[in-house]
Amino acid sequence: MKQFLKYALLVVSVIGLSVGTTCWVLQKASPKVVMTKVVNGDTIQTVPSAYTRFASLPSAGETDFTAAAELSVNAVVHVKTTYKMQSSRSYMSDPFFEFFFGRPGQQERETPTQQASGSGVIISPDGYIVTNNHVIDKAQQIEVVLNDKREFTATLVGTDPNTDIALLKIDATDLPVILMGNSDELKVGEWVLAVGNPFNLTSTVTAGIVSAKARNINILNADMKIESFIQTDAAVNPGNSGGALVNTRGELVGINTAIASQTGSYTGYSFAVPTSIVQKVVSDIKQYGIVQRAILGVQMQEITPELKKEKNLTTLQGAYVARVVEQGAAGKAGIKEGDVITQIDSTPIKTGTDLQEQIGRHRPGDTVTLTVLRKGNLLTLTAELTNKQGGTGLLEKQTDTAMLGAQFEELSDKLKTKLGVNYGIQVKNLKNGKLKSAGIPADFIILKANNRTIRSEEDLNEVVQNAMAASDQDKVLFVTGCTPQGRVQYYAVNLAE
Repeated sequence: MKQFLKYALLVVSVIGLSVGTTCWVLQKASPKVVMTKVVNGDTIQTVPSAYTRFASLPSAGETDFTAAAELSVNAVVHVKTTYKMQSSRSYMSDPFFEFFFGRPGQQERETPTQQASGSGVIISPDGYIVTNNHVIDKAQQIEVVLNDKREFTATLVGTDPNTDIALLKIDATDLPVILMGNSDELKVGEWVLAVGNPFNLTSTVTAGIVSAKARNINILNADMKIESFIQTDAAVNPGNSGGALVNTRGELVGINTAIASQTGSYTGYSFAVPTSIVQKVVSDIKQYGIVQRAILGVQMQEITPELKKEKNLTTLQGAYVARVVEQGAAGKAGIKEGDVITQIDSTPIKTGTDLQEQIGRHRPGDTVTLTVLRKGNLLTLTAELTNKQGGTGLLEKQTDTAMLGAQFEELSDKLKTKLGVNYGIQVKNLKNGKLKSAGIPADFIILKANNRTIRSEEDLNEVVQNAMAASDQDKVLFVTGCTPQGRVQYYAVNLAE
């Protein structure tokens, strides 16, 4: 019995020593990083490190997306579009066209109607809906289907190809909406939901995490494009475009726009326009009819290890200024080629995409404070942003006929009687533009354009819009008309130049 007790005591002692040693090792190995809050010199709160906070978070199995899904699914709509695609053109014999242009006049034939679809997000109870520009681009008719199956014909309020955002309006009230969230507060690794209508499967919700922010994937085809996408691994497929990216509180943080795929379907990565950009675009379209784009006036280059070595830079962070536009906002502020912009106002700039996004939040005439690194020295400069014309004022919305460089009036009854016609518009206030370049004189009367009878400026505007949607070689306006004296004339107006 004594021998047994001796062995039992030994075993207990060994176990106790092992447990104590293990706890001591783990205690030494665990990080002891804490954040201490100090007010007036007194420590009032000690916050545990990220390791401790992580231990207090609910497990992945306890993550609940049902509230966010319920808050968002009724405010995401199905956007259906109808297109009339133009086929190859047949020709009719016209000696005037053959003589002046070397080819006969053109008569267009329309193919059967084609349809496409995407998604949209209701952002106000009175019927304003955000979607992607590419969802409704060139559509002849836009139909919106709510989650409760009600259908509406939508009006296109405005578009911005530079961010791929469009704003629609339907005639309805008391609609469910998604509250705008702050995309700036999103963190990499945070859960998000994608809500939309992939493959016409309405009200589909998928989940993923934020994989990256401020991602530039070079997909937009616009002169002043802004790409600063939220990248997620939430499943997004054709039909999701224009739908909602929401956080776990059900707040809108982005508009789903694109996928990275070689097959056309989801393969792991999707991209959304952040609400920090969406809100600016929507506000401008509602208030001005167009987006008021601010311009800094620099060409940027990403800083790579090779560029850092070549230019003898002291950092890999920031936007490298490769060229300064003469008389632009940056040049007037004192920015020089070779500078590195590291901050705008209070926001750090790590890449050229960051710079692009921050400038995109402003309007012409806004003043920004730039922190610039020049030959190892930090400078603070102030720049007044300009519009695309070089001024600092806000721009007015222009119609598609504005490029023609003229104003137009419908024919008076007297002139109609004199010419023996009951339609047409007359060129007034001719300025430098497409018409003058083509040789069209002042007071010329346009009767037809691209073989369509022109009864109003709206008719001409639509013909110009359709022509501009064609490939460059087909961006031509064939005009048939006459002088006030009745002499018939033909012109070809090149819209591509």
